[in-house]
Amino acid sequence: MLRGAGAMGGGLLGAALIGCSDDSDDPEGTTPAGTGTTPAGTGTAEASGEPKRGGIFRSTAVSDPPTLDPYTNASVDTKSFAAHVYSRLYKIDTDPDQDPFDLLPVPDLAEGAETEDGQHWVVKLRQGAKFHNLDPVNGREVTTEDVLFSWGRLSAPESPNSTQAQEITDVQAVDDHTLQFTLVAPSPTFLETIGDANLLWIQPTEADGGFDPALTPIGSGPWILEKYEVASRRQYGRHPEYFVDGLPYMDGVEDAVIPEYANAKTQFEAGNIHNASINSQDILDMRDRDPSIQWLRSSSIGLAWMAFSGADVDPDAVWRDERFRQAVSMTLDRDGLNELAGNVSQLREAGLDASDRWNNIQPASFGSRFWLDPKSEGQGPSSQYFQYNPEEARELFDAIGLPPGAVPYLYTSRYGTTFQSVAEAQGNMLTDGGLNVQTQVQDYSSQYITQTFLGNFSGIVYGLESSLTPGAYVERLFGEDSANHGRVRDEEITRLHEQQRVELDEEARREQIYQIQRRNGEMMFYAPAQSSSVSGWVAYQGTVRDVSRTRGYGVGTEVLAKIWLDE
Repeated sequence: MLRGAGAMGGGLLGAALIGCSDDSDDPEGTTPAGTGTTPAGTGTAEASGEPKRGGIFRSTAVSDPPTLDPYTNASVDTKSFAAHVYSRLYKIDTDPDQDPFDLLPVPDLAEGAETEDGQHWVVKLRQGAKFHNLDPVNGREVTTEDVLFSWGRLSAPESPNSTQAQEITDVQAVDDHTLQFTLVAPSPTFLETIGDANLLWIQPTEADGGFDPALTPIGSGPWILEKYEVASRRQYGRHPEYFVDGLPYMDGVEDAVIPEYANAKTQFEAGNIHNASINSQDILDMRDRDPSIQWLRSSSIGLAWMAFSGADVDPDAVWRDERFRQAVSMTLDRDGLNELAGNVSQLREAGLDASDRWNNIQPASFGSRFWLDPKSEGQGPSSQYFQYNPEEARELFDAIGLPPGAVPYLYTSRYGTTFQSVAEAQGNMLTDGGLNVQTQVQDYSSQYITQTFLGNFSGIVYGLESSLTPGAYVERLFGEDSANHGRVRDEEITRLHEQQRVELDEEARREQIYQIQRRNGEMMFYAPAQSSSVSGWVAYQGTVRDVSRTRGYGVGTEVLAKIWLDE
């Protein structure tokens, strides 16, 4: 199993170009996983002259979104779709020459934002930004009323992401182009919150009964959905009155639904699609056979974790004892899983800077600015629970006394073959560590994202989490959010989380987030896992120009609007 590998789904990836020289100098080791030394003999994504207009960018999607309305579902497919059609107030800046995890939010629909105290913010909208010219909205201008309507949808109790924006207590329209945001306290992450591709997508007020956004998405984003064939393809056309002058360059984008990795790879090699996420085991062979391919190394914003069903579901379960959770973590051979997921040793021997970091309860891609290396002295005594130690795990299991039946072990196949391969390997490791598990591979749309992901399960679940800020990970995993998969309530983490939410001094805030990681490492409420910590790899055809990088789900706006085709 450890000799196999697969391709990570592209939805969670922020890509870093592999060119012909170092991507950055990083003497303190703070650069996120997936940047650094680059191999000779690869293509580059540099522009060759002035951008050319026209052409259709052809890519793939693993599956269909459970819904097209981003306010009714937390699915990666829905949010990735939304980034084509909708705008946000802010977005993540992109630059082909910089790591996406080092870049700050920049205005999208907003013209800018101002604050004097960090608690009260004035946000100015661009004037003249228009929605798509579709009935009943008909290309009218975006106003603050649309933002208020969208904010109401995000903050509604039934919204799957409402608690992630709970730092915002009030939003008022000063006039048609000016908004006043009031926060519960000064915040270091307000712009990241309103730029988070999990949260505030701007929909027109007509979506309140005038049309159904689950069937007819209408936004102000760079692309207009023209055709959607379920289980086949999605076709987008260029928004001719997009508010960013000159963008997008291409006439459209087409995503073919191709669940099978081998099929997507074949389509790429035949030249039928412009990019594809590639299995780490296939990179060297493909690079040797076709030097024109542009290879982009990617760092995932996703955090892989193992969660345990909450006390409200299984009040007497053996995993109420932290020794059980510690033992589960110690059954995981994290270095071996990195080899499985990322083919680390072979790629490094070939000159590629493949990451071998371990996730903490913050993703390794965040770098040491907020990620605490679980192998370091800074992790403290809880570092031992990250180490592969099946003998100690067996002793803990024996000391606790295991249940007579099998423990359900749940995951979904939606996140790509790398994730699934790691999930299978982890199940085998749990068994080798003395735990009797019963594996259940769940359908993503009908069961995993609608039930298990929300904490409605019994046993152990392996999943992925994604957000833009370290505080958002804490909120989702330990707060009142429905994404608190294990329904964990811990007073110490809650206290530290409340402190970091309002701490404006970055050094002090970093230490608070480090303490949260130490506390989780001690108690293993979530066992950090590995499928998302390794470098992913995306291949682009040699005709694609100006490929930039982002983090999160905003590819449709932040990347595709700037790409052009030299064809």
